[in-house]
Amino acid sequence: MHCGSVSFKPFPSSQASKRGSDLLHFPTVLGADVPTYNIPGVTAALHFTPDALAGIFLGRITKWNDPAIAGVNHGVALPASDIIVVHRADGSGTTYIWTDYLSKVSEEWKTKVGKGTSVNWPVGLGGKGNEGVMGIVKQTPNAIGYVELIYAVQNKVPYGAVRNAAGVFVTADLAGVSAAAAGAAKEMPADFRVSITNAPGKTAYPVSSFTWLLIPSRIADAGKRDAIKGFLKWMLTDGQNFAEPLAYAKLPKEVVAKELKAIGSIQ
Repeated sequence: MHCGSVSFKPFPSSQASKRGSDLLHFPTVLGADVPTYNIPGVTAALHFTPDALAGIFLGRITKWNDPAIAGVNHGVALPASDIIVVHRADGSGTTYIWTDYLSKVSEEWKTKVGKGTSVNWPVGLGGKGNEGVMGIVKQTPNAIGYVELIYAVQNKVPYGAVRNAAGVFVTADLAGVSAAAAGAAKEMPADFRVSITNAPGKTAYPVSSFTWLLIPSRIADAGKRDAIKGFLKWMLTDGQNFAEPLAYAKLPKEVVAKELKAIGSIQ
């Protein structure tokens, strides 16, 4: 690693040490995964419980009119069609966020599948990148997949509300993502590695996450070091204004303040 990279998951300390330098985590913005679907004749924004999402991706819930789905979508005529599950074929931070969430809300998922940038999917078709998953869902009747919020917004496809830890169904938006980070911001660990999936709070969207820049703590080239420090300062100040137009949420002020101090640890 010459100067840094972007990650949607905290980097394990054991892997960081193999690179010959400790990796510092700098949160950049906040994002979210959303369940997007293509059900012919259904235009309503569906509600999904954690149990329903886990059951669908485990292959245990196989029909759209299953009581686990229909029971929280009163008035929506869901078909008896088979659910076609779509997931990422490539390793990705998007998958990490999705599986981290499912591991928190489903003991069965945690035990059988677990979390990671790549997992052994029990069922489904694989698509490469958010674009690949979105493409398969759009072309496949009765499909469901997960993508970053920005892809659902840009492609103007339906995506469902997810019941959060407080029992409230929340549709992903910037306010809900920011609410998910609010608790973590006040008690942010010194290394900034924290998961905010299934966060507490009535308005928190439960499949949310920080994204991080991974920066070596020691950069021998003084020019590169100064350039990276300068970029980090810009990212945490003026650069935050570019987040919301791209369907990402700004960092909480408490996190920004801590990061600005942490820049000094890059030697």
